[in-house]
Amino acid sequence: QVQLENSGGGLVQPGESLTLSCAVRGLIFRDYDMAWYRQGPGKERELVASYNRFHRRNYSDSVLGRFTISRDNDQKTVTLKMNSLQREDTAVYYCNAQRGRIRYWGQGTQVTVSS
Repeated sequence: QVQLENSGGGLVQPGESLTLSCAVRGLIFRDYDMAWYRQGPGKERELVASYNRFHRRNYSDSVLGRFTISRDNDQKTVTLKMNSLQREDTAVYYCNAQRGRIRYWGQGTQVTVSS
């Protein structure tokens, strides 16, 4: 059974940092492209950052320079380090694993940026 367990969300003030983690079980982690998505209030789910199996990283324009995605193939984890958080970053963040048409999602973790 495939499991993606998200953790690390919470409430922070603007300008602060937060790190999200995703622990993956039940699949060959190194064969999957990993990514973080988010869905803000009243918005569609959007791609935040990706780290594919060829070690290529990509970021959305809105987080470029502030967020860093990393993966550990031995520990089967993917991490999103978020700096200089803004109110607009408030959303539920989801870990995603994809291989071709096969996709798995974590349960989501809430990040709220508010003063």
